[in-house]
Amino acid sequence: MQINQHARLSCAPMMDWTDRHCRYFHRLMSSHALLYTEMVTAPAVIHGDRERLLGFSAPEHPVAVQLGGSDPVQLAEATRIAGDYGYDEVNLNVGCPSDRVQSGSFGAILMEQPGLVADCVAAMIAASPVEVTVKCRIGVDEQVPEQVLPDFLRVVSEAGVTRFTIHARKAWLQGLSPKENRDIPPLDYPLVHRMKADFPHLHLSINGGITTLDEAEAHLAAGMDGVMIGRAAYHTPADMLLEADQRIFGARTLPKTAHQVAEEMLPYIEAHLAAGGRLNQITRHMLGLFAGRPGARHWKRILSERAHRDGAGPEVVQAALDAVSKFAA
Repeated sequence: MQINQHARLSCAPMMDWTDRHCRYFHRLMSSHALLYTEMVTAPAVIHGDRERLLGFSAPEHPVAVQLGGSDPVQLAEATRIAGDYGYDEVNLNVGCPSDRVQSGSFGAILMEQPGLVADCVAAMIAASPVEVTVKCRIGVDEQVPEQVLPDFLRVVSEAGVTRFTIHARKAWLQGLSPKENRDIPPLDYPLVHRMKADFPHLHLSINGGITTLDEAEAHLAAGMDGVMIGRAAYHTPADMLLEADQRIFGARTLPKTAHQVAEEMLPYIEAHLAAGGRLNQITRHMLGLFAGRPGARHWKRILSERAHRDGAGPEVVQAALDAVSKFAA
């Protein structure tokens, strides 16, 4: 399956959340959904601990790395490095509204400089054969999205990008916190759908506020090439991912159960602990596995209370799973 097809459903890059443990956990639920790393800045990739920042395991494929930056030379070098690590895609962040990102002149503020974004992606494309994509907003601050977004897509696509993920909200860089920017600016799904009609040659995914597979299917049925889900994939992963292969990708296999996924995480947990890791580094991503299901409160309580303790191991997960099973019975 080509990477474009995997992008029919993707899990958004989310800072402090979509690390390698989260991605492995999500991959057990969906074989096909495209997974993204947390954003990592180009200077960090060039000068930092690359294994910590970029390391991943083979089962995570297809997996994309998201870079932050606005210097074409740095982004080109970071793209080359990421390509050598074996990522299936390199994505440029043109959507993050945090103060730290603004001070570095990248993220959502780049919506104001499509020419610079075009220079960046052209350099990235020249640096590696790995596909380069862009995740953006519909605009920032006082920009008029109906004017800004088409121009942005035109200028950046002329530099060689053919796949975009559009977060269907403005980012207000003045007056709203990063958290508020995820909820307060109104969603404009119709505008994103119009962009697909206006740019039929581009692969466009829609992102923002999508919380069910029913909604994802509706966007695909209406003509979008892909749907990216964020917090719903993290907080209610079973609802979003267990049936994704069948409903979004047409797989004929039976979906796993949440119990099966928990059990399949145990060998991975054992290997992580054997390498010197701690249990809660993994289980913090698993708290929502049974959300909305019988026994969810017991599962979350046991993991939350015990996984951080020194010496905690797979038996904590097994105890939580046993509690869920008894309650469900």
